[in-house]
Amino acid sequence: MQASAPERRAPAEPARIEVALGDRAYPVLIGPGVRHRLPAEVARIGARRVVVVSARPPEWTPDPGVPHRVVPARDGEHDKNLATVEQLCRAFADFGLTRADAVVSCGGGTTTDVVGLAAGLYHRGIAVIHLPTSLLAQVDASVGGKTAVNLPEGKNLVGVYWQPRAVLCDTEHLDTLPRREWRNGYGEIARAHFIGAGELRGRPVAEQIAACVGLKARVVAADERDSGLRHILNYGHTLGHALERATDFGLRHGEAVGVGTVFAGRLAGVLGRVPAERVAEHHDVVAGYGLDTDLPTGVDHDELIALMRRDKKATSGLSFVLDGPAGPELVADVPESAVRAALTGM
Repeated sequence: MQASAPERRAPAEPARIEVALGDRAYPVLIGPGVRHRLPAEVARIGARRVVVVSARPPEWTPDPGVPHRVVPARDGEHDKNLATVEQLCRAFADFGLTRADAVVSCGGGTTTDVVGLAAGLYHRGIAVIHLPTSLLAQVDASVGGKTAVNLPEGKNLVGVYWQPRAVLCDTEHLDTLPRREWRNGYGEIARAHFIGAGELRGRPVAEQIAACVGLKARVVAADERDSGLRHILNYGHTLGHALERATDFGLRHGEAVGVGTVFAGRLAGVLGRVPAERVAEHHDVVAGYGLDTDLPTGVDHDELIALMRRDKKATSGLSFVLDGPAGPELVADVPESAVRAALTGM
């Protein structure tokens, strides 16, 4: 479905979540109309000029309130590469951006990732503000400072940690999304059930977003650079990323993470880490969001295992974030036989 941009109005006070990183702390604002707060956020960080990289139509691309240039972008994994990063950095240079300026992303999760990486590299780091426009980007991709692009050998293999200065999650953007983009976001919400967000099914979408962002903000504040706790945010992602690659991104990220979450429950069951009831809960929660729970037809188990061995977390054999008696944790050196057993029947 498509919706025209609503008339500008003074929005109600949004939900505000702080990502507590000391002098690099930043707010995440969630609610209808918060994109109109962009000029105030640009002023707060003192940026004099801005490049807005937008995958949205002009009527959904807000004015940052300072001299700026809009650079069009496309959401989608096929533009999530180093060539796109170079194009963006050259656009920044052509407009004359300096370290006193800023970049704004306006789009889905892939736009957030690519623009964040370009901002982190240009002049060795320039301020970035994210306006995530998809459900997936609002619940996950825009928060936490992970930026990356893909290589032919794997997903998200080249990136940097570069925290934004603010994130504006405007729920009005969600009214323009096709149904499949809602499913894409629900995959990340479903996996959040198993890493501390609790039961979110049936709650208003703004509450679901705030719960996921609040959880991620706490985890990132405790472990910004993936040295321990932050691994739990990759729940369901190891198989999910492999499925994206194996289907040439025919399966969207959140859809793949949903299947990966079911797999994580099955694998934890195979390893004796959780009882059968908890394995079934993984299936029921993912299915409860209207997501597929089976592997796509025709994917090869050998290919999936080879792709999972190249996962960024796989520093020691096949590695997965799995549920267990002490909650989710990174488990290394998982036997291939157990992985194949968990894949069988999916």
